[in-house]
Amino acid sequence: MLAALVAPVSAGAALHARGSVEQVDVTGAKPGARITLTDRAGRRVASIKAGGLGGALFRDVPPGSGYRVGRSAPLAVMPNRSAPPSTRIYRQRIPTEGYGYLTTRDGTKLAINVHLPDPSVPGPYPTLIEYSGYGYARPPSGQSSIAQVGTALGFAVVDVNMRGTGCSGGAFDFFEPLQGLDGYDVIETVARQPWVLHHKVGMMGISYGGISQLFVAETRPPSLAAITPLSVIDSTVTTLYPGGILNTGFAFSWAKDRVHDAKPASPNGGQAWALERIQQGDQTCKANQALHDQAVDLLSKIRENRFFVPKLVNPIAPITFVHKINVPVFLACQFTDEQTGGHCPALASHFTGTRRKWFTFTNGVHGDSLDPATFNRWFDFLALYVARRVPQPPPDIQSLAPVLYQTALGIPGITLPDDPIQHESTYAAARAAFEALPSVRILFDNGAGGSAPGQPFAGFERSFSRWPLPGTRARSWYLSSDGTLTDGPPTTGGSDAFTWDKAARPPTDFTGDPQPGPDGLWSETPPYQWTQNPTGTAASYVSDPLGADTTIVGAGSLQSWIRSSVRQVDLQVTVSEVRPDGMETYVQSGWLRSDARKLTRTSTLLDPQPTFTRADSRPMPRGRYARLTVPLYYQGHVYRAGSRVRVTITAPSGDQPVWAFSQTDPRSGRADLSVAHSRAMPSRLVLPEVRGVDVPTGLPPCPGLRGEPCRPFQPSG
Repeated sequence: MLAALVAPVSAGAALHARGSVEQVDVTGAKPGARITLTDRAGRRVASIKAGGLGGALFRDVPPGSGYRVGRSAPLAVMPNRSAPPSTRIYRQRIPTEGYGYLTTRDGTKLAINVHLPDPSVPGPYPTLIEYSGYGYARPPSGQSSIAQVGTALGFAVVDVNMRGTGCSGGAFDFFEPLQGLDGYDVIETVARQPWVLHHKVGMMGISYGGISQLFVAETRPPSLAAITPLSVIDSTVTTLYPGGILNTGFAFSWAKDRVHDAKPASPNGGQAWALERIQQGDQTCKANQALHDQAVDLLSKIRENRFFVPKLVNPIAPITFVHKINVPVFLACQFTDEQTGGHCPALASHFTGTRRKWFTFTNGVHGDSLDPATFNRWFDFLALYVARRVPQPPPDIQSLAPVLYQTALGIPGITLPDDPIQHESTYAAARAAFEALPSVRILFDNGAGGSAPGQPFAGFERSFSRWPLPGTRARSWYLSSDGTLTDGPPTTGGSDAFTWDKAARPPTDFTGDPQPGPDGLWSETPPYQWTQNPTGTAASYVSDPLGADTTIVGAGSLQSWIRSSVRQVDLQVTVSEVRPDGMETYVQSGWLRSDARKLTRTSTLLDPQPTFTRADSRPMPRGRYARLTVPLYYQGHVYRAGSRVRVTITAPSGDQPVWAFSQTDPRSGRADLSVAHSRAMPSRLVLPEVRGVDVPTGLPPCPGLRGEPCRPFQPSG
C-alpha cells in the first residue's frame, strides 16, 4: 500500500507525486510549472503552479484511488482516519540516541532527536514524546524544549518537529488534521522501539508542545499511555480573537513566527538550525525543504476570518474534541497566563472520555505550569502512568531544582517541596494515593507562599471534586451612581459618560525583559507599569468593603447597558481588588467587539460566550442603549475581608503585558460612551463565588502575586 502512496512518475523522470491524507504532494517539478491533478476518469481535479523549489501541494482532495499527476502511476488519497492503511510503517527503526528521521504513513520524514537519561542506567526507558513546530529536533538540544527536565527525571525523550518545520518534510498548516495523524504515527513508531519500556509512551510539553498533545490524543493512538498538557488554550479564538477583537500582540506575532519558521531554510527564512544542517551535508533535510513554500498563508487566513466560521474554527478548538481523549490526563494552566491567556480552565469539564484526570489552576505566568508544587505532581503522574513505578525522583533532582528555576524563571534558590506520594513504598500504594486526590486543584495566591514575595509558591491550596467547583453560585454587584457597586439593583435612574480613547490605553504595561532573568516577566517582581486611566477615559465602579473573605473561581461577565456615538465599539473590562491598605491588585480582564454581542446557545450566566459569525453581527443602535455582555476570562482569587471589588470599562489594550489591540474600533480612536444603571436598564458585574472555602492566610504581599500587578489605588483612575 505504501508503494502506491509514494508512486513515482515514469522511469527516469525527476518529478514525484505522492498521495497523503486528503492531499497530494509533488516534488521535483520545474519551478513555476503548471501541475495538474486528475481523477480516475481523467477529469481535472485541480491545477496549481509549482513553488520555487519545485514542490506543489493539492489540499482538500477527496479520499480515493486512481488519481494521477501527469503520467504518474495511480495515487491513493487516504481519508482523515486515525488507523493507517497498514501498520508496517511502524516497524521502522529510529536512532537509539541523537538526531534522525521518522517516516509517517504518507512517506513524510519528520526530524527527531532522541535524548536518553543517565547513560549509566540501562534501558529500556520510560519514554516521552515532545512535539511541536518549534525547533524541538535541533541538535544537540531543542528550541523551547523541556527534554532536559524529562531526562533528569529518568525518562527518554523524543523531540519531534512537525511537518513543514525545521528539517521535517511536508508543508505547514496550523494544526491541520494531518499533524494529529503524524503524531499518531510518531507514538506508534516510538512505542515499538526495543529501548522503550512497556512499549507505551507518554507526551510532555509546555504551550505549543502542550497544545499539540490534545490534537494527538484526540486520534487515540493505541500505544499512548498518558498526556501532560501544560499552559494550553481551550480554543484558538480565545487567544487570537478575545471577545472577537484581534490580539495584535502575542497571538499575531506568534503567528508571524510560525510563518517565518515554515519557510524553506535560507538566510531569510525558515529555522536557522535547518540551514546549518543542510550546510553540513544533511541531504534529507535539504530534500525536505521542497514543500515548505507550500505552507498555508496563516496571516492571510487570520485576516480573512475576522468572523467566527465554525468549519474553520471548531477543528482547531480543543474544547470541541477533548471529550474523545481516553488516556489519563494531567493538565495545568494559569489564570493570568500572559501568552495563551486565561481561558484554559474551560477545558476541564469537557474531558469526559477519561476517568483519570487531574487539573491544576493558579494565578501566574506562562512558565508557572511547572512551579514546584505542580512539578511534583506532574512527575508523580508521569511515573505512575508512563513509567508504572513508584514516583521516586533521582537523588540529585533537589540540587538541580535551583538551576532549573534560575534558568527558566530567573529566580534563584527555589527547591522542591516535600511530596507524600513519593514516600509510598509500593507502586500500588502510590497509585492509590494519587488516584484518591480530587480532580481539581487550585493554588491560591501564587507568589505569596515563598521566603520572598513573588516566588512561585502558593499561599495556600484547595482541592475539589469537579469543575465548575461545587458550591459555585452567581454573585452580582450592580453599577450605581457615584461610581459604586451595590448588592441590589438600582432603584433610581442614572448613567455615566466617558470618552473611549484608544490613545489613553498604552499597548503594554511591562517595561522589562520579556525573557527569563532578574527583570524578566517570570521573575519575582517584574517591572510592571500598570497605569491609571486618564480622567474621563473610563467608567469605574467600586463596591463597599467586603464583610468576609470572598473566593471567586471561574469566569463571569459584565452585563451592561451602553450607548455609543459610533456604530461599532470594542470594549475591555478589568476586575481588580482594592485592598484596605490602599493598594490595588489586578485580577482579570475581558473583551468584547460590540457587534458580536449575541450569545451562544450554550452560554451560561457564569460563562457567557458571544458569537462572532457574520450573520450575528449587529451594529450599535443610533442614540439608544444596547445590552452588551462582556465575558471575563477565568480567575481564581480570594478578595479579602475589608477589600473592595472594582470593575473598570475602557478601550482595549493595557493591563496585559504582551497582549495588544492595535486595530480596535472605532478606528478614529475616540468615541463618546454612556453606561446606564437604572431599574429599567440594570448593569451588573457577575462573578462565580465559591462558598465554604477556608482561607487560612491574610492579605498577600503587594506586589508579590505572580501575574497580578499591584499599584496604589486612585479613585479617579
